[in-house]
Amino acid sequence: MIAIGSDHGGFELKTKVIGHLKEKGIECKDFGTYSLDSCDYPDFGRAAAEAVASGECEKGIVICTTGIGISITANKVRGIRCALCHNTTTARLTREHNDANMLAIGAGMVGEIVALEMVDTFLSTEFSQGERHQRRIDKIENPC
Repeated sequence: MIAIGSDHGGFELKTKVIGHLKEKGIECKDFGTYSLDSCDYPDFGRAAAEAVASGECEKGIVICTTGIGISITANKVRGIRCALCHNTTTARLTREHNDANMLAIGAGMVGEIVALEMVDTFLSTEFSQGERHQRRIDKIENPC
């Protein structure tokens, strides 16, 4: 199951991502927001991240206007490696190299087609299992 959350700036793209995932038979859990009413991205980014960190959801997708604030929020949750991506190459590489478990998207930065391609790439790409990549992830998770 995929955790998904957004603020009002990401709401419309979030609904499109949810529909896209459902069409592919991928279950998702929507942590809000549920309208275009102004709201605070930390509420929804944190809820989605906590679901991933706890194991309730396998991966997560969070969306705000730039993707910056909601990715910072998600990364405050222990065990989360949330990557703000802007194209399919960064979505692929963050899975292969960083074993990222959450994808952040800026709804005002990328169009719907690119966003859905990033979602597909992020969810279908496996971690490379490379020794150097694992060593770096270990340092992220357990800093000096």
